[in-house]
Amino acid sequence: MLTRPYVRSNTYTSVMYWEKPERPAPPRTLLAIGIAGLAGAIAVPDTTSGIGYLILAVVCAAAAWMVMGRPKAATFAWGALSLALIGVTPFRDAEWLFYLCLLGALAAASLAVAGGRSPTGIFLGSITVTFASVISLPWVMRGLKALCGAKTGTRKVRYGKPVLLSIGLLVVFVPLLASADPAFAKLLSSITPTMDGGFAFRGVLLFALVAIGMSGACLVITSAPDLPDDPRPPSRLSIMEWAMPVGILVLLFTAFAAVQFTALFGGVDYVLRTADITSANYARGGFLQLIVVTVLTLGVVAAAARWAPRHTSTERTWLRGLLGALSLLVLVIVASALSRMWAYQQAYGFTVLRLSVEVFELWLGLVYVLVIVAGVRLEARWLPRAVVGSCLAGLFLFAVLNPERVVAEHNVARYEQTGKIDVPYLSTLSTDAVPVLMRLPVDQRQCAMRGASKRLDDRSWQSWNLSRATALPRVTTGYPARCQPHY
Repeated sequence: MLTRPYVRSNTYTSVMYWEKPERPAPPRTLLAIGIAGLAGAIAVPDTTSGIGYLILAVVCAAAAWMVMGRPKAATFAWGALSLALIGVTPFRDAEWLFYLCLLGALAAASLAVAGGRSPTGIFLGSITVTFASVISLPWVMRGLKALCGAKTGTRKVRYGKPVLLSIGLLVVFVPLLASADPAFAKLLSSITPTMDGGFAFRGVLLFALVAIGMSGACLVITSAPDLPDDPRPPSRLSIMEWAMPVGILVLLFTAFAAVQFTALFGGVDYVLRTADITSANYARGGFLQLIVVTVLTLGVVAAAARWAPRHTSTERTWLRGLLGALSLLVLVIVASALSRMWAYQQAYGFTVLRLSVEVFELWLGLVYVLVIVAGVRLEARWLPRAVVGSCLAGLFLFAVLNPERVVAEHNVARYEQTGKIDVPYLSTLSTDAVPVLMRLPVDQRQCAMRGASKRLDDRSWQSWNLSRATALPRVTTGYPARCQPHY
């Protein structure tokens, strides 16, 4: 039963109201928290990617399922997306990609248990578990206190004594069995980590962090917050008040696309003819400006869709027509920007940053396609979830694409055609690029693999990674004294 709220702040409860459960955390919830914490202490590796993260995510998902029961369709979808993003870590080695996938997985996991439909609700839902992790501690402590005094029938059950007795039996019999059979002793040695002060502190810290995070998830499952639905307020604008500025923007975009047609679609020849192109000021500056235009226009479309009246057929026609035209023009700008940056990369080489910004612009184009679809029937309740879901799904597909390998592939191909290559930049790539870098001559290959070789030290099972395992026999230890780019 839900009673008094955790938070009384007027500024916070104005957007989300949350009440805590009256009863303490039940034994099943405490067991789920303990299992998740133990998995965190054992499975989390020292590296920024490895199979241990996926194992921990699967254990946490199973523990949450144990508390939740049968999940809803939306919960299952967000949870599957979270596991998919974490599933990248045993296969990709790039640190920046690991952190992006980790943040996306945590947001999707929070949405899986908290939900959210409106833009505000989805934002709050993506951080609810983080907030709940802090305020769940009293609830969990009350559960532990109740568990220590639990009763079955008329007898009071004390869990401390049987736990201590079990530990004592293991302490006695495990050494005896290990000394009796060398094979069994070797098995115990392989699965038992070396215990020292640093390892013990790390294990306790990881157990606490994961257990606290799982406590927040269990609290949200038990007592979900009331996330706002953001109903559309009644419009006080006339057609003229919103249609004139949007219409002017449509005319401006039309003129820009017409005047800049050659610049936007000129391709490689235009880029090569641009003055001072070696500094990349025009290409990169223009591309980033078009991204800003794309993002700002999305805000204009959202504001118009929220505040424009739609009571009569005339008002709805104006809304569909102007916002549809604006969205289509932005798609033209998106396509132009992508074509321009692609031509620039073909001429001057690929980098992870350039490729990532291209993918981001491509996702913005997808968002505008979703906006156009929503505008056909002027029904957009599904749109916020679709936008966030497409963002996380796009991140997963980007990771599957293996961006650092794509960058290395294009740079090596450019070297094979022109003899030009930026070896110092390639040396910053992870082991994801090693299979492609093997095609370079020996000197360039050894220089390009300097960065990857520094990521092969950790050989623990928790940090196993397919990319590093594949690169290990290919990476050499001797490098030239100096590595120079070939321009």
